[in-house]
Amino acid sequence: MLGCVIHAQGDLRVEELAPVEPGPGQALVAVRYGGVCGSDLHYWRHGGVGDFRLKEPMVLGHEVVGTALSGPFEGQSVAVHPATPCGVCPECVDGRRNVCRDTRYLGSAARTPHVQGGFAARIAVPQEQLRVLPEGLDLRRAALAEPLSVALHAVRRAGEVRGRHVLVTGAGPIGCLVVAAAKAAGAARVTVTDLLPAALEFGRIAGASDAVRADDPSDPGWPTEVDVAIEASGVAAGLDTCLRLIRRGGVVVQLGMLPPGQSPFAGNLVVSREIELRGAFRFDTEFDEALQLLAVQPAFDGLVSAVVPVEEAEPAFALAADRARSCKVLLDFGG
Repeated sequence: MLGCVIHAQGDLRVEELAPVEPGPGQALVAVRYGGVCGSDLHYWRHGGVGDFRLKEPMVLGHEVVGTALSGPFEGQSVAVHPATPCGVCPECVDGRRNVCRDTRYLGSAARTPHVQGGFAARIAVPQEQLRVLPEGLDLRRAALAEPLSVALHAVRRAGEVRGRHVLVTGAGPIGCLVVAAAKAAGAARVTVTDLLPAALEFGRIAGASDAVRADDPSDPGWPTEVDVAIEASGVAAGLDTCLRLIRRGGVVVQLGMLPPGQSPFAGNLVVSREIELRGAFRFDTEFDEALQLLAVQPAFDGLVSAVVPVEEAEPAFALAADRARSCKVLLDFGG
């Protein structure tokens, strides 16, 4: 069976992998689609994500859907929740399983040995990680469940957004899904910023009220102040924009993963305006909410730019990295 393996920075290979057999409590899944995530691109282009560095070859991928071949959902279309929290650490006990200190996450170099990912024709995962797709949700759109869950968690971290003006910096796949999640949560207005016209157009597809150039504050769509700001670009300039536009006492959520090491930010504004700066990392139960939302919102289809056979993984990664041409790119494993 074919799999998509990262060996080192710039060294991405489609390889024949050994067949897998499910162990106790596991189910075998025939993967159909896998979404290329920003973290997958970071492993390919930089050899790591934030502080997580590659130390050995790793199957990439954590946004996967397919058909269960064994277990309680055999024969049904399923999405795979990529996280297996330990369940016993203080964070898990406190109900914050998304920041579990000993979690296993598909396609992650956060621990060694690395957790092999889902970009393979067949994968074996714990049965409790499978979610049967709601009626009316096809596999192609369901492949957005994992990144949409990230967006839903970020909006939840922001607190109440109903009736409020939300700023989203960065109109990549995650940023666009944050726009959609904020609208679904009742935001009255959502402004998204980016440097690329194509990305801003995807932001409009996601439901943004205003999509403005990040380097053009003269744009009439630029707000003078917002109630909530979610930084989804992963660059320090995006965080700076959020801190300067958020109202006094407002909430800024840092969702984008910043480069490793120290990042400058306008810390004095956090003090003088009593801004609440919160982090958002992965998700937990939002995965089930994401599937329900995807089932009733066909507009999400517009965020899938291309579906590429796994044999052409490297061109697919190059396309996914080119935000002037794409939003979300899916690998097709053929089921």
